[in-house]
Amino acid sequence: MNTFIEITGLNQELLIFLAIDITIAIILLGAMRFISGLSAKVNSTDELAKEDNFAFGISVAGSVAALGIVLTGAITGENADSYLMEAIGMASYGIFGLILIKIGRVFHDRFALNQIDKNAQIKARNITVGIVDASGAIATAIIIRAVLLWVYGLDINTFTAIAAGFIVSQAMLVLVTRIKERQYAANNQNSSMQTAFADGQVALAIRYAGQVISTALAVTAASHFLTYSPDTLLVNLVGWLVFGIVMTLLVAILTSIAKRLVLMGINLVEEVDHQHNIGVASVEMAISISIALILTALMS
Repeated sequence: MNTFIEITGLNQELLIFLAIDITIAIILLGAMRFISGLSAKVNSTDELAKEDNFAFGISVAGSVAALGIVLTGAITGENADSYLMEAIGMASYGIFGLILIKIGRVFHDRFALNQIDKNAQIKARNITVGIVDASGAIATAIIIRAVLLWVYGLDINTFTAIAAGFIVSQAMLVLVTRIKERQYAANNQNSSMQTAFADGQVALAIRYAGQVISTALAVTAASHFLTYSPDTLLVNLVGWLVFGIVMTLLVAILTSIAKRLVLMGINLVEEVDHQHNIGVASVEMAISISIALILTALMS
């Protein structure tokens, strides 16, 4: 046993930090499920188990996954000054992240998906909108996590920086949604992408999920080039936004090239937009996320 501890680097102090973080994480993840029900004005237990509303389940899954992603950026472990500070930090960042995820969903509904009633669509069991909702929450969480890892300390400046990162994430999600709407309209006789979501086109939602998540990953690359300083927060915010736009364009270009090679001989507009081919859309999503992951890894 002692040899195992020596090899893994485990010790009593680290195990206590781990117990604190896991306990708080489980409590917050459990709270997220019930908060999702409250925000949708439904009983989450009934909606998941009795009504078997798959769309609501996908939406909740997105919220839980998003909070889990945020919490990975809140863990400091043995770097914390004390057990109490670790608990306070984990709980504070976790609760703040939970709040931002919910605010992000409202923002996404009003500005990105402004042509449909997301909550009504999910209550009506629209799996497509459930996927879109979940992907937006996960994309927001990815950027918030990057900001949590970028900042340091536990004061008003830290939370201001996190809020600034949140603003950048929402701006980028709206921008990407508008760009993809224009592309969809150009390829489909000026049809609305949001109307297609409301009509239940799952393949289109899967493709969109890959696009917004890859955008979030691209924006996180800014954390490797900008140094956190409370005195230059506004400059950093502009830097994140500009760098995010540049990286998003770069990822879009590289993804387009990769799709032409990986899916050579396949008409993506015909397969995804018209025939609702979930398989092809899934490959598109995988390519988008893979390119963004590789590019951000190279930048780190």
